[in-house]
Amino acid sequence: TLAVTQLEVMEQPCDILVPAALERQITLKNAHNIKAKIISEGANGPITPGAEEILEKKGIVILPDLLVNAGGVTVSYFEWLKNLSHVRFGRMTKRYEEYDKARVLDAMEKATGKTISPAERKVVIEGAGEEDIVKSGLEETMINAARDTRETAMSKKCNYRTAAFYNAISKIALSYAELGVFP
Repeated sequence: TLAVTQLEVMEQPCDILVPAALERQITLKNAHNIKAKIISEGANGPITPGAEEILEKKGIVILPDLLVNAGGVTVSYFEWLKNLSHVRFGRMTKRYEEYDKARVLDAMEKATGKTISPAERKVVIEGAGEEDIVKSGLEETMINAARDTRETAMSKKCNYRTAAFYNAISKIALSYAELGVFP
């Protein structure tokens, strides 16, 4: 059996390294030995600031924790919104949407002379459940955040971590301005 330490695993050549468990795993001591092309921070703060400078000088792309592991916080936010309203997602419009979809299917069947199977009809009419809605919202949020981070990094000529922080702070500043907190 070959015994390999955690640090030795991180120092192996690879396309993408995902430190996903602990903080401060890539430090000044081992940053020079990292051979990944991309590091995707699954954990909170797995790279120290000093190590990040070394990795960037080596041309390693770092996808920051602020962006990469934001899914759990995003879904928690959706849950908080749901709890504030005391109404599950989709409840207010579900019956109307089902009725509307049934009418469209009926019109399609009438116009084409073809019948949709009961199983297909059920899938179309019932539509998305609460979990589907949450997953869709998460996907939309993460895609937009990744796109915005990339665009900011390119336009401001900065790394992805700085771009993600810039975007976050800009959103907070805009919210404060709209609320009248700052003139």
